[in-house]
Amino acid sequence: MRIGIFSETYEPYISGLVTSEVMLKKALEKQGHTVYVVTANLESFKYDYDEENRILKIPGIPTGIYDSRMTSIYPIPAVNKIKSWNLDVIHSQTEFAIGTFARLIAKQYNIPLVHTYHTMYEDYIYYITKGYFEKSSKKLVEYLTKFYCDKTATELIVPTTKTYKLFKEKYKVEKNINIIPTGIEVDRFYKENINLKELLTLKQTLRLDKKDFVILFVGRLGEEKNVEFLINAQKDLIKEHPNIKLIIVGDGPDKEKYESMTLNLGLEKNIIFTGKAAWDEMPYYYHVSNIFATASKTETQGLTVIEAMASSLVPVCMKDEAFESMITDELNGLLFKTEKEYIEIILRLYENRDELEKLDKQARIQAESYSSKYYADKVLAVYNRAIKEKENENRFGLISKIAKNIREKLK
Repeated sequence: MRIGIFSETYEPYISGLVTSEVMLKKALEKQGHTVYVVTANLESFKYDYDEENRILKIPGIPTGIYDSRMTSIYPIPAVNKIKSWNLDVIHSQTEFAIGTFARLIAKQYNIPLVHTYHTMYEDYIYYITKGYFEKSSKKLVEYLTKFYCDKTATELIVPTTKTYKLFKEKYKVEKNINIIPTGIEVDRFYKENINLKELLTLKQTLRLDKKDFVILFVGRLGEEKNVEFLINAQKDLIKEHPNIKLIIVGDGPDKEKYESMTLNLGLEKNIIFTGKAAWDEMPYYYHVSNIFATASKTETQGLTVIEAMASSLVPVCMKDEAFESMITDELNGLLFKTEKEYIEIILRLYENRDELEKLDKQARIQAESYSSKYYADKVLAVYNRAIKEKENENRFGLISKIAKNIREKLK
């Protein structure tokens, strides 16, 4: 099968979306499929085509949101190149410029379009409106989401029941919706694949002591991730055990705010900001830690939770449908609703290492169901269904055209 993945962001940009795209491309290629990527060029304002890896980069204008760029919705120089690929299916991963381009190409060349919805945009409206026109903004987001995901896609993929409910119960979308949790290359996080020398080096770099009990957060440092919750809780945790440390891996618009907050609370010895981490370094951050924690309520899934579980690291998460689809409370992870509950859980695991070890083992077992091969198999099934739907649509269209011609001749 010849597959085109269209997305605003791809390597070298680092995000959960990029991780899932790279993983899917590799998993599909491992099964013998040919995969092309169309994305924005983050390095320059030029068109660039990597023949060996089949990655076409389109120039665009910086958006001011991380390193992302907004490209033309119909870049002419890219059209002929994509036409030569003879794609069997297009898989769009984003809804904006490149996402629109994917839809135009799919329509122009009669190619089935599969779309994966990754982001709960309603949770990000505040960044644009700052509290103004929130109701009308949400209606606009609903309209655009339904247009991109319902009106233009042959098949729709969502990662969790939470997102499924958004489309079925709130947006009343009638289209077939496939719930496929995003997979990762789980084996690269396995304990047995970790280089002990590199692990020791990272511990030394972070100045971690053997007695330290480490909580890890990985993600974008923005308001929607609720990092402030973890920082505030840290001041109460160290009152009980001064050797509890919080490592925050990631970057974002609120990084300086959180660093200032940490200094004002006198927590600079117990909270470590690492900034962005390279893709190949990420497994080591999980393995220097004892617990993975997140208080975010805006996830569609949360790939970092799967990474943590694959690393035999128990996830402690805010009670939310996105996490409940992955975590069975008290079996392979723990869920909390309030800061008080979060603090109680952390202290409980600190003081009961046997329980922590049992949860770690169950987390690793659960992670195995999120392997890249399992994910690719599920996505391929959707591709095949989309191709058949398009064939039926074309056949019906042809029959309708023939019938129309016959009616006109009989007049």
